[in-house]
Amino acid sequence: MIERKAYQQLVNWKEESAGRYALLVEGARRVGKTTLVREFGKSEYRSTAYIDFSLRDPAIHEYFRAFSGDIDRLLMYVANRCGVELYERNTLFIFDEVQSFPFARQLIKHLVAHGKYDYIETGSLISIRQNVKDILVPSEEQRLALEPLDFEEFLRACGKGSNIALLRDAMQRRTALPRSLHAELMRLWHEYLLVGGMPSVVSTFLESRQLPPVEREKQAILDLYRTDISRFGNGDMHRVVQVFDQIPAQLSKHEKKFEVGALGSGSRMRDYDRAFFWLEDARLVNQCHNVTDPSVDLRMHRDLRASKFYMADTGLLFTHAFGRGDAASRAKVDVLDGRISINEGMLTENAVAQSLRARGEDLVYHSRFDRRDSSHRMEIDFMVVRPFCDAAGKMRVTPVEVKSSTRFSTKSLDKFKSAYGKRVGLQIVLSPRELAVERDRLYAPLYMAHLI
Repeated sequence: MIERKAYQQLVNWKEESAGRYALLVEGARRVGKTTLVREFGKSEYRSTAYIDFSLRDPAIHEYFRAFSGDIDRLLMYVANRCGVELYERNTLFIFDEVQSFPFARQLIKHLVAHGKYDYIETGSLISIRQNVKDILVPSEEQRLALEPLDFEEFLRACGKGSNIALLRDAMQRRTALPRSLHAELMRLWHEYLLVGGMPSVVSTFLESRQLPPVEREKQAILDLYRTDISRFGNGDMHRVVQVFDQIPAQLSKHEKKFEVGALGSGSRMRDYDRAFFWLEDARLVNQCHNVTDPSVDLRMHRDLRASKFYMADTGLLFTHAFGRGDAASRAKVDVLDGRISINEGMLTENAVAQSLRARGEDLVYHSRFDRRDSSHRMEIDFMVVRPFCDAAGKMRVTPVEVKSSTRFSTKSLDKFKSAYGKRVGLQIVLSPRELAVERDRLYAPLYMAHLI
């Protein structure tokens, strides 16, 4: 199994909740939820009762409905069906794909109150309306969002985990790594752009070291997502597909804000609200809002009408954008050789968005356009809030610019600092260059995006 950071979060949940809460592990399909929780159950409990509700086992459904008023009997029957013995406070029940049987999720309240065992639910599309409309969502439920592998997890999977401590130390000390190590890490970063962070894709890459099987695995995941859209999209299916298919084209633009007009004449943003919600709720995309007046509370001035939509996994974005054939083959070579100026570095910016989201950051950017005065035009790719040493450690807005080549300008950062003055803290430029510091500006390699 690929080592996941979320495993420690599961351990923390077990220790801290002590049976008072169930845990709902959410994430896109094929992101590794089932593998993670089953490994956790195997390693941390004396026994694990695993129920896959997507199989629609009629006996399991019968037990839940017949014995919902007698929890002891219900769990005895379920454990027998699963072929496991029960041990008080040392058995884990896993309800996989629980959205396929919402009644079981509603029963979590009573299962937790019963107090003898622990419960983990997993699900995709779990908070979409049709999966909760007929049940009372339990308050005795904590949530954990599982994202695709970040770059550190990718390094561990590739047997390069020893680099992680060096990366963190270099970022903390603000010192460049040796050139040979920098070159190796950039090579691994380019592999990450192409392969992405879906566990089955990474495993295929490590087993074969061949790109064709990697692309086939990614294409299979995209096909699965399209099947999900057709099954769950209901009346919004057509618009969901339209938005999903348009994402690569929108990200290839210089200004990556999603323009609904590209979907057809007369298209309006409000007509596609449910489609955007569906894709983000299914964890297929990461939405990034424009903040019109940057301040420490970045949520206060979000313009919900001006958003960028990144793919949740950069490897899937590559396959979604280039598909099969000669164009895809040439793009693969460009990425692996570091010539990722294709489509103005959309893969690079998408990977940084993925890194920030994996850290739990809300994705926001800043864009200002003035036809009459070019000095007021600027676009900052991302913004985060961080303590700033030159402000006695107080929180300040940290603008982040993403550059896919070693040759670039920082005009937007200069304008941002001039416009917002003391609100601005450290400024960060992520690029293929080695780490360097110039006054209140940090130039960091792209492979350190997860550390900013």
